Amino acid sequence: MTPQFRFDNTYAKLPERFFARLPPTQVAAPQPIRVNVALAESLGLDGEALASPAGTAVLAGNVVPAGADPVAQAYAGHQFGNFVPQLGDGRAILLGEIVGGDGVRRDITLKGAGPTPFSRRGDGRAALGPVLREYIVSEAMAALGVPTTRALAAVTTGEAVWREAVLPGAVFTRVAASHIRTGTFQYFAARRDTEALRLLADYTIARHYPEAADAAEPYRALLEAVAARQADLVAQWLLIGFIHGVMNTDNMSVAGETIDYGPCAFMDAYDPGTVLSSIDQQGRYAYGNQPSIAHWNLTRLAETLLPLLADNEDAAIETAKAALASFRPRFMAAYEAGLCRKLGLPAASPQGVELVQDLLQRMSENAADFTLTFRSLADAAQDVAGDAAARAQFTDPAAYDSWAPAWRQALANAGHDPVAMRHANPAFIPRNHQVEAAITAAVERGDFTPFTDLLAVLARPRDDQPENARYRLPPKPEERVRATFCGT
Repeated sequence: MTPQFRFDNTYAKLPERFFARLPPTQVAAPQPIRVNVALAESLGLDGEALASPAGTAVLAGNVVPAGADPVAQAYAGHQFGNFVPQLGDGRAILLGEIVGGDGVRRDITLKGAGPTPFSRRGDGRAALGPVLREYIVSEAMAALGVPTTRALAAVTTGEAVWREAVLPGAVFTRVAASHIRTGTFQYFAARRDTEALRLLADYTIARHYPEAADAAEPYRALLEAVAARQADLVAQWLLIGFIHGVMNTDNMSVAGETIDYGPCAFMDAYDPGTVLSSIDQQGRYAYGNQPSIAHWNLTRLAETLLPLLADNEDAAIETAKAALASFRPRFMAAYEAGLCRKLGLPAASPQGVELVQDLLQRMSENAADFTLTFRSLADAAQDVAGDAAARAQFTDPAAYDSWAPAWRQALANAGHDPVAMRHANPAFIPRNHQVEAAITAAVERGDFTPFTDLLAVLARPRDDQPENARYRLPPKPEERVRATFCGT
């Protein structure tokens, strides 16, 4: 049963310097791991066909489906603050685009599909562990309501890849609103290719921000719209304790989705300085640094747009500054409103902001688990008996006891909505130690049951799921994950 993709490709119609045109490299013996049937159906695809041997051949890159126009996209990027003028898809192939039932155009990309002209001496392959990590975390983020790329499928290749050790290979099928990055604009800016910049900006406006086309200054409107989406996105990251881990400009989508799940992680004990990425030696992308890094990255995007913003460089710089000035207020409004919701208080409550800042300070000083503390507050807001679970998160429970009365008074004054509060405070996140356990079982024993079970729990992050209570727990000392790794 051959899966049918109704491709409607537009990016591959851009000039040839935007990409390298090539098919995926075939693999030896692909086997299915998982097909995201619900996502497939929402895209107008047949999930059963994708899970068939013919579908597995497509998902592994052994067969190029009808209508595909496979390309590896070109881009540049600042990596840990250092500019690299040519990066590009070194192990990903964009098969093409489809328009879902919701009318949204999305990319279908195979990650781990073999070497490309952008591979920089790499093998173009993906190891099984990083594929499973991206599948788990991207689907968990979707269930949490965070804009994200999605996991359509994962297959093994029957081939080994060589990293620090010999590992089983896999291919991940990623769905994205697009794969246009800040680094895509930087690629052409570095070459002073203003024509390509204009084409790319116009394409981005048409695909993601059509309202900008009618603005008096379309390219300024584009920059403001990207800044708004990224401000909202980073606020959502912080509100669930997510750490991207590698916020290089080539990993920032102009569509405002979370993309490129490498050494990503979720915070256990609250600490704004938390860094888990093994490659972030200086803590550049620590949890609490993410808003400022997002602004830094947007500034790099603004630099690429200067030739389009005004004929005069000074005027262009002033326009870019004015556009970027919207980021911080937008981020703070989204973040503070979200924090107030986590306390069950009105979004614009000055008292709520003060209370939550005080709480976060106490949590940091007492190693309180971020997710469990706020979920316990959702329970305690309905019944004072829930205070026991909340105070148990603090090494010194008195820190909670001296804070809680003012919060309860604020709740009484506001008349909180318990359903909304529970929605703002999920019970389940992809705990790092659980993700690692699922990966270890699959890689070392070929056992995908922990992977499947974890996905099922994370699909309902706000439900109590008493039968799955162990997935709520933070790691024991011996289970603690101290470093997460990139899959390159």
